[in-house]
Amino acid sequence: MGEFTTIMARDGHEFQAYLAAPTGKPRGALVVIQEIFGLNSHIRSVTDSFAAEGYTAIAPSLFDRIRRGIQLGYSPPEVQEGRGYMQQLKPENTLKDLAAALAVVRHSGRVGTVGYCWGGTQSYLAACDLPVACAVVYYGKLADHLDKKPKRPVMYHFGTQDKSIPLSDVEKIKAAHPEGIVYLYEGADHGFSCDQRPSYNPQAAALARQRTLEFLARYIAGTEPQKTEPGGAARS
Repeated sequence: MGEFTTIMARDGHEFQAYLAAPTGKPRGALVVIQEIFGLNSHIRSVTDSFAAEGYTAIAPSLFDRIRRGIQLGYSPPEVQEGRGYMQQLKPENTLKDLAAALAVVRHSGRVGTVGYCWGGTQSYLAACDLPVACAVVYYGKLADHLDKKPKRPVMYHFGTQDKSIPLSDVEKIKAAHPEGIVYLYEGADHGFSCDQRPSYNPQAAALARQRTLEFLARYIAGTEPQKTEPGGAARS
């Protein structure tokens, strides 16, 4: 189990982060990037799960610049509340907070990012602007950010039934970043990897998790050959 700690961004902003350490020598490190629901029990569980795989994992509380201690559920009012916090953030400040989290865990080796929904978008931007080893994007909205190019390997997971990210947007991502590894999951909706959401799809979540771990092992831990096929889309 991880614990909350306080870290500081370059501009002096102090904020909370959930930090989970592996047992034994770390294989590397991960910055886990929240959805619009803050550092709720799901994101903390995800962070713990990556620590159990051998990575030093940290999830920064990116909403602390607006209001501290945000932990939301998934009801429609909470979705609206989370969107409100997200819309108040300045992108340059979010990047500073991610950079601070990255610096905290860099001692564990190469660092990657994995983000979900809004955090997926931030994971993509981290691959463009921060010195990460790789990035994983779970159903992040990227259509408005494709003018920026990732400097590191990126893996993408999208559901075919995600109305907020149509397949036409996925095609734009593939065209803009042809070296990326893109997976589509048949019948999966937005948020399919979250076991606390009605859209949870255990089969798609498990397959995406397996592929993510293989990707991280290659680009962070450097211990396994790549088993995922670059470019195009693989449907579960």
